Amino acid sequence: MPELPEVEVVRRSLQSFINGLKIKKVTIFNRNLRYKIKRNFERIIEHQKIIFIKRRSKFLLLGLENNFTILIHLGMTGKIFISKENLKKILKTSFYFDNEINKKHNHFIIQFNNKVKLIYNDVRKFGFIKLISPNHRHLNNHLQNLGPEPLNSEFNYIYLNKKIRNIKKNTKSLLMDQKIVSGLGNIYVNEILNLSSVNPKKISKNLSPLETKKIIRNTKITLKKAISLGGSSIRDFKGVYGNNGNFQQNFMVYNRSDQMCKKPGCRGLIKKIYISNRSTFYCLKCQK
Repeated sequence: MPELPEVEVVRRSLQSFINGLKIKKVTIFNRNLRYKIKRNFERIIEHQKIIFIKRRSKFLLLGLENNFTILIHLGMTGKIFISKENLKKILKTSFYFDNEINKKHNHFIIQFNNKVKLIYNDVRKFGFIKLISPNHRHLNNHLQNLGPEPLNSEFNYIYLNKKIRNIKKNTKSLLMDQKIVSGLGNIYVNEILNLSSVNPKKISKNLSPLETKKIIRNTKITLKKAISLGGSSIRDFKGVYGNNGNFQQNFMVYNRSDQMCKKPGCRGLIKKIYISNRSTFYCLKCQK
């Protein structure tokens, strides 16, 4: 599943292509995604201009002139394709990238002015698209209980130290809890904990003040670096411009089981275990 950096790369790509454009027509081929697309969807968004494109956690939010907001989640295999008449090829953005579009998995097309189309393609149909009505965004069940954005100032030592004292969870599960901090997933939590020299199995309330501060600092450093490098290419993630993400070349532990730790002066062995049924990688030497 795409995590915060990958969704942010998609957001920035879409910002370049569809922000400020007006929706001319919506064609829905399959309403039965993770949640069924309601029958009034087309009527509400057609002839509306996109006035902003934002990201909250792992969600994309497209604001419309009529104050409705289109909420998009890519799920496991959701892909957004941008088609523009004067381009020689269709531009693609996807965590799991396919070289060719299998049209049978195209579920809806949003056609804009300026001869631009947004195509949503999803093999497993775990992604979804919903409408949030005006003045009800804060009540949306997907958004209302999310923790602070990890790159914002609200995610700081005072906040996290207070949270970990009241929750008995291992540190990895704590960081992946979207109610604690939003947007983090398996890949980046593995990397953050390695850089912080924290064992993923360590109960969060036992973290020292220094370890807590390291986690906060390394969360921000890791995410900023991942975004700047275009995200991580897992099965060839690409941004909407068709560029590979390059952060996977900087993985310290993720998917490096039985290899040596890259941390200077360490050379410990990386072990793979499972925490909450998720693959977890950590160094036996520097993450005791």
